[in-house]
Amino acid sequence: MAPVVRIWKRGPAAGARSSEAPSGRWDLEIRPRRSVLTARIVSAVIAIVFTVAGVLSAHSSTGVNFRAADQIAVILFGWLLAAAVLLLTRPRVQVGPEGVVVRNAFGDSEFRWQDIRGVSFPDKKAWARLELAGDEYVPMLAIRANDGEHAARALDRFRELGAKYTAALGN
Repeated sequence: MAPVVRIWKRGPAAGARSSEAPSGRWDLEIRPRRSVLTARIVSAVIAIVFTVAGVLSAHSSTGVNFRAADQIAVILFGWLLAAAVLLLTRPRVQVGPEGVVVRNAFGDSEFRWQDIRGVSFPDKKAWARLELAGDEYVPMLAIRANDGEHAARALDRFRELGAKYTAALGN
């Protein structure tokens, strides 16, 4: 008997075509504003500084023997650091009739409305959190305190949709 192999993919099943756009499934999509801009600027500065340092390191009068491989390594290291900083541009929260998807820097988590107890923005915290059953929570890096009015409007809309969809469930 052949082994069973299951490949888990997000979205529609393999071979199934959807006529609606991927965002058609969501009533609300929230992304941070200021932190994305800051991350892009910091990433660009890191890439430029390491590239310049790598190029200019061959002309050093310190007695250190920098070869071409060392210069390339410095440049590549800087570009890897810049790419790592760009991970901070990934956060997103999507809200729809099926539930909520929270994407932070490293992965996505999907929650059904039955598992969600609310959303809060604790005092002196940098971002909001999704309150779950069993006294658990998930940080939502997409709703940040430094976004001010944008974050407040996003939370209000999130709460409206949450009330709508949980009422439809009979909770």
